[in-house]
Amino acid sequence: MTAAYEVLGVTHRVGGAMILDDVSLEVGYGRVLALVGPNGAGKSTMLGALAGDVRPARGEVLLDGAPLRSHHPRALARRRSLLLQANRVAFPFSVAQVVEMGCAPWQGAGRDDDTIIADAMRRADIAHLAHRIFGSLSGGEQARVSFARVLVQDAPVVLLDEPTAALDLRHQEELLRIARTLADEGRAVVAVLHDLSLAAAYADELAMLAEGRIVAVGTPAEVLTEERIESVYATEVGVVADPLNGHPLVLPRRA
Repeated sequence: MTAAYEVLGVTHRVGGAMILDDVSLEVGYGRVLALVGPNGAGKSTMLGALAGDVRPARGEVLLDGAPLRSHHPRALARRRSLLLQANRVAFPFSVAQVVEMGCAPWQGAGRDDDTIIADAMRRADIAHLAHRIFGSLSGGEQARVSFARVLVQDAPVVLLDEPTAALDLRHQEELLRIARTLADEGRAVVAVLHDLSLAAAYADELAMLAEGRIVAVGTPAEVLTEERIESVYATEVGVVADPLNGHPLVLPRRA
């Protein structure tokens, strides 16, 4: 496995709160890594550190073997794309214009942007929304538009922060199938996910965080044990094999 990222002892504080505590992790090309854990575990902050938006107080993040801070902003924008939880646009841009924003790092590179944009909109199931104003869309539609912008950016590293949170069942599955395809094409994909069963279905590896520390890294079957989930999430669960594909299914124990 060729490493996209090497995270070396990263620590980050906000005020007096420890958000990440001595985190080390490797992210490989050709893999989907899901960051999982309860609210406040540090998942989004970890993704921000990978993106270069969070500068750790201690430790280092390497991208392609070089410190993240050494990458020029334009070069970094060509190396990694980022989908945030919040999909905000300040002005009344159309959907097509928002998707086109993903082309910005490649200006002057001679790409066939029109074809790339059309393909991304088709894959994200938003072609029929092209002329709508972004702010008029539902939360799920806005999330799909933002994902299409990420696809247009066409970076070898794809960072997704809770990409399925606003999506219906069909579009959750379709987005993660695309993410899986991107990894199969050789990209590194890192996704913050709350649905453990969904993460297990599409990720090669899971990194489970709790209170700013990584408590387990490995395959879904290795990480998603009943004992570990109950300890980290403070709730009783059962873990069974999906009868269709053998992936772990995490089921809350309900009275």
